[in-house]
Amino acid sequence: MNLKPEVVARLERVLSSVEMLLPKAVAPVDWTTCHAANWRRHSFAGYLEPVKVTDTTSLDELLGVEEQKEIMLKNTRQFLTGLPANNALLWGSRGTGKSSLVKALLNKFAPEGLRVIQVEKEDLIYLPDIFSAVEDEPYRFILLCDDLTFEVGELTYKMLKSALDGSVYSAPENVLIYVTSNRRHLLPEYEGDHLGGKYVKGELQLSEAMEEKVSLSDRFGLWVAFHVFSQDRYLEAVGLCIERFGRQLKAEIPWSKELEQAAIKWSHDKSKRCGRTAFQFSKNWVGRALLK
Repeated sequence: MNLKPEVVARLERVLSSVEMLLPKAVAPVDWTTCHAANWRRHSFAGYLEPVKVTDTTSLDELLGVEEQKEIMLKNTRQFLTGLPANNALLWGSRGTGKSSLVKALLNKFAPEGLRVIQVEKEDLIYLPDIFSAVEDEPYRFILLCDDLTFEVGELTYKMLKSALDGSVYSAPENVLIYVTSNRRHLLPEYEGDHLGGKYVKGELQLSEAMEEKVSLSDRFGLWVAFHVFSQDRYLEAVGLCIERFGRQLKAEIPWSKELEQAAIKWSHDKSKRCGRTAFQFSKNWVGRALLK
């Protein structure tokens, strides 16, 4: 059958439009060599994209979070050995090591079969697809949602809540959910949320607003809090970062009173003593010192 040129051109345009909507053709992730992946959305579906892990952070390099490390180490070991383990919410001040701790756990346990899948908040609606993609794999997966916060009524909030609740969307046996957030309950809190509490048999019950706000965070078996550093801890972290840069660059950067005072001033300017501030100061100091 001979089609008119204008009909052929129209069909080609239609096919091109359809192809743009179809999921990208990608090979399955080779988890034997790939230790981490991102979920990438494409039109109405998505796929797992391998990520080359370049962060070499070790647990020993994380200062000021000894208790947090111990909690997460034990929980992750339990998970890897097939014992009961909890989903975890790592919450607290920005830059205090929440995400770095998860990366360090991957670096430690990857040889034992631990893998990480990072998912953005907007893609939590695809949790069933992600679970289906890895449930038959002979590895253990941490599903990481980093820097997560919600606004009231978001669809992805309900999807995560269902996954944690053990409903039809619950994670398979080889997947654990770790979330990091600056908010303890993942939702903004307002002064009025605490109004409406009442005493029942002598015990103060939360208001309905607060009950709803804690209903998600309450589903995490572990709440692990991260706080800002003391000045001594901060300076210790600076020293570790500078030593690490020195090893990488094969250069010796001596500690001095000038360096210490500059590090303290940097933390004041940043209004935060934490691991991230220490790392940023160290990059600046080492770079300038070696440039001279």
